[in-house]
Amino acid sequence: MEGQGDNITKHEQLLQHIESLKVGSKISVRKLAREMGVSEGTAYRAVKEAENLGIVITKERIGTVRVEKKPRNISEQLTFGDVVDIVEGHVLGGANGLNKHLHKYVIGAMKVDAMIRYIDADSLLIVGNREDVHSLALEQGAGVLVTGGFGTSREVKMLADELDLPVISSRHDTFTVASMINRAIFDRLIKKKIMLVEDIVDSKPRLNTLKISSTVAELRQLSLDSGEQRFPVTDEWNRVIGIVGRRDVEELAEGQSIEKVMVRSPVTAALQTSLASAAQIMMWEGIDFLPIVDRNRKLVGSLTRREVLQSLRDVSNQPQLGETFDHLIWNGFADERDEEGRLFFHGFITPQMATDLGTISEGVLSTLMTLSAFKAAKDITGNDYVLDNMSTYFIRPVQIEHAIIVMPKLLEISRRTCKLEIEISHMDILVAKAVLMLQSIDHG
Repeated sequence: MEGQGDNITKHEQLLQHIESLKVGSKISVRKLAREMGVSEGTAYRAVKEAENLGIVITKERIGTVRVEKKPRNISEQLTFGDVVDIVEGHVLGGANGLNKHLHKYVIGAMKVDAMIRYIDADSLLIVGNREDVHSLALEQGAGVLVTGGFGTSREVKMLADELDLPVISSRHDTFTVASMINRAIFDRLIKKKIMLVEDIVDSKPRLNTLKISSTVAELRQLSLDSGEQRFPVTDEWNRVIGIVGRRDVEELAEGQSIEKVMVRSPVTAALQTSLASAAQIMMWEGIDFLPIVDRNRKLVGSLTRREVLQSLRDVSNQPQLGETFDHLIWNGFADERDEEGRLFFHGFITPQMATDLGTISEGVLSTLMTLSAFKAAKDITGNDYVLDNMSTYFIRPVQIEHAIIVMPKLLEISRRTCKLEIEISHMDILVAKAVLMLQSIDHG
């Protein structure tokens, strides 16, 4: 039985081999296992991780293929392959075109001569069992999504294969598939807005690291050469085992080892961690340097608090993309100031905020109070905050279409925290109340 270290080595060798394959190469788990001298289970796990990394794809009727990894956040466009998954469909023809992007979709609910004006190359026509329209769309360079579970003719399938344009069948009706695709597009817009650690780590130059045997002199020289103050300490397999900074060795002689003063088993994050989460980790742990590791704890990058906060500020200045639940809840609320210049908010309870009983959901009330606290705290200090704790009191029910006022009141503030009281009222009658403690992610 192989040891854990051997498993890691074999796994990495497999990933490196897959990455070295020419783009477009087909990958067989059985063949990969035979070539690399490993079990099929080990080969399968490597292929699945390569799929997660975006360097291979597995598609119906094609198999597993090596592809070029696409940069994250470049485009919110869907591929025809994405559409197959979204609408729970299957491919009738043109499978080799599943990687193509579509720039719009058209619903074929009109006569053929009117429809042709709306069908462009790289679009997707959503239509029922109208085989003449299927051929027309393919000839115009568009893919076809056949709704209602219908199929298409042999001639259309052959044309789709010839043009590498997919014809997809879904059991859902036209309205449902259009709604599903719209939802997927919105989800991509939201994901595009959320920055991950990999978005800023990938652009950084080669990492400066130290070994456990490194001396104080080596640390100081590396600091002078790089301009950095803190460094990850790695073992012979490039796994992070500690962190050491220039301040940690101030009282040590040049020839002494850094081993005694380094921080062992440091807090780390992964490439797929969101920047907001990285900021919270650094805030809660009171650290300003965060090594970034892979699943085997091997070093792939590092972040400083300054880099994280600057990136968060940059992304907050971009226009809002997509609609999260928070955005949907807050959409109907406007801000005003009272005679003393204090910020408050007002809006209406919409049917979507209701429970089955017709009263407003306690979860929505909590969200309204939390969002108003974040906005009020930022208005006072200019900083961004995360919620540390919250005590909530639901006093009276409020009905659909009632007008409510959300009134924040500052109780206490420091460099790190902000404590507020939030009251929600309807016609001057108190509905709900909360006391929230917020932590600033901007403090040094």
